[in-house]
Amino acid sequence: MRNVFIFVSVVLSFMYGMTSSAQTAKSLFWKKDGKQVEEIVSQKADQYNKVGHHGPAVENSYMALRIYFNNSGAIDVYSKSGRGMELEKYRWYPDSLAQADYGAGCDEYMVGKTVGLGGIALWDGEKEVKLVATKGRTARVGDTRNGSYAEMIAYGVPYKGDTLDVSIRVDVKTKTREARVTAEVLDGTKVQFLTGVNYHKGARVSYGKDYISVWGVHPADVSTDPKPIGGGMFFNKSDFSEPEKTGDMVRIISRPASKVSTRVVSASTKEAELNTADRFENYMQSR
Repeated sequence: MRNVFIFVSVVLSFMYGMTSSAQTAKSLFWKKDGKQVEEIVSQKADQYNKVGHHGPAVENSYMALRIYFNNSGAIDVYSKSGRGMELEKYRWYPDSLAQADYGAGCDEYMVGKTVGLGGIALWDGEKEVKLVATKGRTARVGDTRNGSYAEMIAYGVPYKGDTLDVSIRVDVKTKTREARVTAEVLDGTKVQFLTGVNYHKGARVSYGKDYISVWGVHPADVSTDPKPIGGGMFFNKSDFSEPEKTGDMVRIISRPASKVSTRVVSASTKEAELNTADRFENYMQSR
């Protein structure tokens, strides 16, 4: 299977002139002034509607990811064609002309009440615990040696009779389409993290001991003509339970730890490489 995927990738690269190098960028701003900043600190935990694109965002050539600046701990996806950086120009919401004439991406992924694509919640042994920040919230973006990152820290999250400070960080690098999601309790306390990939009715869902793959159309929200989207996750099977399919997501729960990480990837029919359910699922199963 892996050799077949490699052959298909080479053929596609020849046909479409694709490159394995992906650029990266980041974006964070208050809506009131639109000025790009590297940090937002708020004593009010939920500034979802006042922060640009609802939270810190980061991108590579194939997708942009934002971490919601609220209690959800969710990560949302902006689907792209693989042609370049779009956050600075369109700030997550290109109009229909930009999409039709210039190939701009679109906000077609619907998180709903889940953690979305690799977002983070806690698990208390019986149920999901959202990252309710009782002592404020910080958002950050920046550049690294090989890419860019977006981070959100929730302070004072109630968990099993204690309060914790929990960070969610998304890193993208210049030579991979995948993004790394890292969740960490800042004082080193061990917890169980909950993460996974959400899905909607009619989606094609598969998973194994170290991956989750979802392909399907999300309900119309911003887009009036939503297209199929792929959402996938790679994880270390020694760090997490086996995937469990619920009514709206495939979730995994970590063994007790103060820090865990996964890799997430998204694709859509807008791009030339992983633009069908078969291609996306093969990619997820062959890594």
